[in-house]
Amino acid sequence: MPSVRFVHAADLHLDTAFPGLARDVSPDLARELRDATFTALERLVALCEEERPDFLVLAGDIYNHEDLSLRAQIAVRDACERLGRLGIPVFLAHGNHDPLSSRLGSLRWPDNVTVFGSTAEAVPVYRPGYGDEVLAVVHGVSHVGPRETRNLAAWFHRSPHVCPQIGVLHATLGSADGEARYAPCTVDDLAASGLDYWALGHIHEHGMVCREPLAVYPGSLQGLHIGEQGPRGCVLVTLEGGEENGAQGVNNADVAAVRASYEFRPLAPVGWQIVDVNLERSALEAAEAPGVENGDADAPDDLGRVERLVRTRLDAASAALWPGCRTLVVRVRLTGRTPLDAELRRLSVRNELCDALQEGFGGADVRLWIKDVEVDTRPAFDRAAAVQREDLLGEVLRRADAWRADGGLLTAGVDAALSDLFSRGRGRKGLSEPRAEELASLLDEAERLCADLLENN
Repeated sequence: MPSVRFVHAADLHLDTAFPGLARDVSPDLARELRDATFTALERLVALCEEERPDFLVLAGDIYNHEDLSLRAQIAVRDACERLGRLGIPVFLAHGNHDPLSSRLGSLRWPDNVTVFGSTAEAVPVYRPGYGDEVLAVVHGVSHVGPRETRNLAAWFHRSPHVCPQIGVLHATLGSADGEARYAPCTVDDLAASGLDYWALGHIHEHGMVCREPLAVYPGSLQGLHIGEQGPRGCVLVTLEGGEENGAQGVNNADVAAVRASYEFRPLAPVGWQIVDVNLERSALEAAEAPGVENGDADAPDDLGRVERLVRTRLDAASAALWPGCRTLVVRVRLTGRTPLDAELRRLSVRNELCDALQEGFGGADVRLWIKDVEVDTRPAFDRAAAVQREDLLGEVLRRADAWRADGGLLTAGVDAALSDLFSRGRGRKGLSEPRAEELASLLDEAERLCADLLENN
């Protein structure tokens, strides 16, 4: 059985406007941000031109809205035509952002493009130069509307062809956090299909869902907001035929087992990152940049030292970017206890810090834009001494430490406090009980509020 190589991408969201850039950006930066999703598409096509895969798979949400822009339509059509001239087929499944119910269903595509419809289809890919020899079979289905709730994965079944078989589906697998559950399915559904690889879309974080069968979310081609940090791109997949031992989920001795592997390829021109900076006195002193006079380490902290520390973090962030990332959009998040807490919470001070950092960044290869400065600091106080005190604050801190040491105590305390909320009809239907990490975050915030109120007023 010949090997098959193909590129799997999803969630291009072409023509997305980056949200939340409140501070004025320069015209050239605004243009680069506006073009970012299209630049990522151009790089995807260039990768296919370089690697010459057997085909390209696009697993949904190619467009960001049903009312797609003319620019996005032309960009995708031109990309497919370029691949068609190289003999590279394109297989496309629509997702919840670009369902068949929109006018997308009436678009005219180049001959090398297969757009999956509202029912599961199996399309053979023929090996060039070998007549009717089937190289692979690509299965797929599209969303018919923006709120697809059916289990579309259950519609997929392996065809009789003895070759690698791929499923293309825009879906939510299992209980993926943070994503609306469209076309929900399970790993068992994927395995029952008998397919060798699942080209998934919808979840914007890259990751392998399961190994047998291999199921992968490539993630969004270009990060769309500050919550989508890290490299973004596609995956290059290789399926190799093995011994005839039967296929996953299929009772057929004539079907050869397939070895599946993939590699991630970053393509995004714009990166997003939250840069955390701890302003505790010890962190400031430990991170003073070389050559900075810090013999007055006992002097009060000042904004100049904060600026120097943040700049070292920004330099480190820009140095660690993936090849091809030209612009980094950053949220600076200040944490820790500091005497500067009250000052940093003034909007004018945060804006001045933003401007100073923006002007002082000297990265030659990467353009950096500071989206905003988020202040999550706390007023300075000696917690170690306060926890020993025989007053209300000391009791609060000791109770918080006990709850951190014993998660059961924390859960019991929260359950008692919130029992009325979760037992009432509206709360019971609309709220889910907090997870362990949420409880820990609530405890930290409660301690901060108590310390601020009891120690500083």
